[in-house]
Amino acid sequence: MLSASTRRLTAACAALGALMALPVGLAPSAAAADVQSQQWYLSAMKADEMWKTSTGKGVKVAVVDSGVNPSTPSLQGQVLVDEVPKSLAYGATQDISGHGTTMAEEIAGSGHGGGMKGLAPEAKIVPYRIGLRGMSLSQANKAPDVAKVIRAIADSDVKIINMSFADDIYYDDVQAAIKYAASKDKLMFAGSGNDAETTNKKMYPASYPHVVGVSAIDKTGTVGKFSNHGAAVDLAAPGVNVPAWCNESFRSYCSHVNGTSDATAIASAAAALIWSAHPDWTANQVLRSLIDTAGRQWPKDTPSNYLGYGVIRPRKVLENSHYKPGSANVDPLAVEDGADKPKTTPSAPAKSSGGATSAADTSAKSSGNNLTWVVVGAAAALVVIGGAVFAVIRSRRRA
Repeated sequence: MLSASTRRLTAACAALGALMALPVGLAPSAAAADVQSQQWYLSAMKADEMWKTSTGKGVKVAVVDSGVNPSTPSLQGQVLVDEVPKSLAYGATQDISGHGTTMAEEIAGSGHGGGMKGLAPEAKIVPYRIGLRGMSLSQANKAPDVAKVIRAIADSDVKIINMSFADDIYYDDVQAAIKYAASKDKLMFAGSGNDAETTNKKMYPASYPHVVGVSAIDKTGTVGKFSNHGAAVDLAAPGVNVPAWCNESFRSYCSHVNGTSDATAIASAAAALIWSAHPDWTANQVLRSLIDTAGRQWPKDTPSNYLGYGVIRPRKVLENSHYKPGSANVDPLAVEDGADKPKTTPSAPAKSSGGATSAADTSAKSSGNNLTWVVVGAAAALVVIGGAVFAVIRSRRRA
């Protein structure tokens, strides 16, 4: 009979199943050497320019997932295996699906050997494997407890906790562990979920206080129709039509993969870039900088159900030497986390036919930190998100 701990972990198996593979005609990429050309968000976010200022050096990111394979060409030397406590190290470097390794590469991949290039290529990964769908009963029994993993990370010098998994069940001990991690100045990100087209359930850990819930957008700034919406969404990041390891064999990448898992990893990497450039900032200040500079066309104090406070734009922080991050001790999400009512959906973004909302679906121009429209002829426009240029073909835009 499964222990209560294992039952919880096994219940969390739905997490990875919900967040990992949402392929659109899942197809193997041509070759590993071509995978970086599929990482459209790197050029869209002008990563090359950001890397002149910050590469994530000095920042450690814990990837709590299906395990991380430290031997892929892109992760060699990037994974700090020895920093995982022995009591929690079971399976940490044995990825059962390729999911955790994909997240690690999206965050801190070096790009060597034609592998994926991380948005924060000089950050380091500390891997943890928890109980997730696809594990055998024996593996599930041996998997470390989620709450214990979070507490261990809280007591380490890791700065960011990436949780690309979700469960629709609330657990007191996990929330307590997250609260403890927040008190230790950890910045935590989690996917909002991938079942918007079916149940759109409230998912955890994204819905716990102190956790930044992330939704997934495509090249146009449109939220994926699969991406869960609601009060748990705090920020949005690229997560549509991205590459990922196909499976645990690590023989090839697959293309056209969708998921808030990927958006979560990219948001974690964005935070790593900022924290590396401003090592004296607190987690609150790093998060506030992401919120303040997020791309949006609605008031900051009225977060969207689909995009939260907007689309991440780390470049807007890195390029502004005069940016003031505000109070070190005030959680930017404190008011929202304490509120019972859900976020309202701003009137500017319109629902798409797929039930999603586009950050680009408005004709109004904006200024300051908001999205900017640049009209190019009658047929197309460009959405500029902190220097990231997203093409939008008007004739193809969903109503």
